[in-house]
Amino acid sequence: MWRNDPKGGREFIPGLENWAAAAGAALECPGFTPDVEEEQVADEARSCYNCRYRRWSATSFTCQWRPR
Repeated sequence: MWRNDPKGGREFIPGLENWAAAAGAALECPGFTPDVEEEQVADEARSCYNCRYRRWSATSFTCQWRPR
């Protein structure tokens, strides 16, 4: 579901429109942190599309969360 990008981030392979996959990935993620309400786009509260650590790209997003 993820691939490493050249900058060391993890790009979400399913892309911008796979709402079920983004919700499923967020359920598995120990670092999920909801973004501010104005930045949330998915109906599901827990979705990578609503996470503070995602950074959008033209075709998907990159996860910026790193375990400590």
